[in-house]
Amino acid sequence: MGAAAPAEAAPNGVDIVLDGADDPAWRALLSPADPETCVREAILAALAGAGHAAARTEVSVTLAEDAAVRELNREWRGKDKPTNILSFPMVQLAPGDSLGPLLGDLVLARETLEREATVERKTALDHFRHLLVHGTLHLAGFDHETDEEAERMEALEIEILRGLGISDPYAETVE
Repeated sequence: MGAAAPAEAAPNGVDIVLDGADDPAWRALLSPADPETCVREAILAALAGAGHAAARTEVSVTLAEDAAVRELNREWRGKDKPTNILSFPMVQLAPGDSLGPLLGDLVLARETLEREATVERKTALDHFRHLLVHGTLHLAGFDHETDEEAERMEALEIEILRGLGISDPYAETVE
């Protein structure tokens, strides 16, 4: 996966540690965009949208292959398959709770992300940023276990993504 990029303190105090951004397959998938910039923009937008614009916290992001994510998914969730993103909060929060100094970890699976983007007729970059927003909201205490939670989280994602110039990922596509 490569060495992790050191955390860089943003003006609002959000540190992001990114591992795997130097992977040629990830760089090719997200080209011509810069993975570090995309990760920072999506996470900061998600935190601001969740009411944490002045957050002082750290998020670790790992860009991985399906095999690594499958192993984590099996170990931590009992599901023996890869998934697009895994969120590992440092502390279980509820929406609106104060964030601690370490928010948690996000792990993305490249092949799954790429496959989903193709099937859903989205750019890989837009899907990448959507998954980062989605995962960050999980770290901040949002979930989609109930219909009410799902509606709230989806509406927030749509609003945040609109601010990033990304269309509603939940809209039905017309063929």
